[in-house]
Amino acid sequence: MTEGQSEVLESKKQEETEVLTCDSCGANTVFDPASGSMKCPFCGTVDAIEATNHNDIELDFNEGLEQEDSSWNKEKRVFRCDSCGAETVLDRDADADFCSFCSSSHIAKSENRPGIKPSLVVPFKVPQEEAIAKFKTWIGKRYFAPSKLKNSYELDRLSGAYIPYWTFDSQTDSAYTVRIGTYYYVTETRTVYEDGKPKQVTEQVRKIRWRTQHGRYAKFFDDVLVKASRNVASGLINKVEPFQLAHLVDYKTEYVSGFLAERYSIPLKVGWQDARSIIDSRIRSGILSKERGDEVQIVTVSTSYERITYKHVLLPLWISSFRFNQKVYRFLVNGQTGKVSGQAPVSIWKVSFVVIAALAVLAVVLYFSDAF
Repeated sequence: MTEGQSEVLESKKQEETEVLTCDSCGANTVFDPASGSMKCPFCGTVDAIEATNHNDIELDFNEGLEQEDSSWNKEKRVFRCDSCGAETVLDRDADADFCSFCSSSHIAKSENRPGIKPSLVVPFKVPQEEAIAKFKTWIGKRYFAPSKLKNSYELDRLSGAYIPYWTFDSQTDSAYTVRIGTYYYVTETRTVYEDGKPKQVTEQVRKIRWRTQHGRYAKFFDDVLVKASRNVASGLINKVEPFQLAHLVDYKTEYVSGFLAERYSIPLKVGWQDARSIIDSRIRSGILSKERGDEVQIVTVSTSYERITYKHVLLPLWISSFRFNQKVYRFLVNGQTGKVSGQAPVSIWKVSFVVIAALAVLAVVLYFSDAF
């Protein structure tokens, strides 16, 4: 390789990798959730980030399918965890030494491409120290956990990671058939027995008259949010939602500096299928609300989806686990709101005590109700 070729390659590498350094001391700077700015961890210099919202535009779904393997390649590379399969997107000059999802050290560079570049991000608002404090408050309220848990658990490394999501828009038009039931009442006579003697009684009995109704239901769905990660337990992440999407801003390298960004493991096409399931459920609810009757039953729904668009967004999570009695329990902290969800051990003795106490109270109530 000639000297000129070497210079060209070095220049190209510099164009592909944006290094965020401190103007005062030259060290690498990281995003500071407390101030919403870039901060040097060595000299404390703070550099403001101009939050913009130019990329809040919808992208064509079909074009996205064609570009899925090429739009984020120049500035990022992918690391894969051999233990859980999670893939993390890092700067080209960075290395990964552990997995933020399972804490495994079996990390290797992957040949997979980073994929579609995110257009928007909700930056971290909760600093690491605050996330730890909220976790301690949360674990202190685990009333059914063993009493010694609060003082004897071992907290693992707390990692800040941006989790990928898709949002979808679509105009829908649905043709449907429903059965509508109207109640009416008839007087019926039947025989009952009192003290062994037959007696005729009359009563009003409800009947239902059905008719078939055809109709159309058109609705535009905006920003249907679906998770694009298979590596964060849905049960845990659902409990720290919602995120406040009104605070989405343009994706910038600064927001991810010092944090991890997960590569989406649910591709765009599959993400749309998940979003369509949500849309279909909402359409059925809309049809049931639209048609009037004592009872409404949907027979068929046929929906067309037009002008399908999407956005790739990143949302912030603190991810960690703690160890107790040689078992690992995972937990999450919403990096925007501080809401916590997680797993925790349960004391059989405490649960048994509550059940016994509840049964005792019920027995007393039944005793006095029978007495009077």
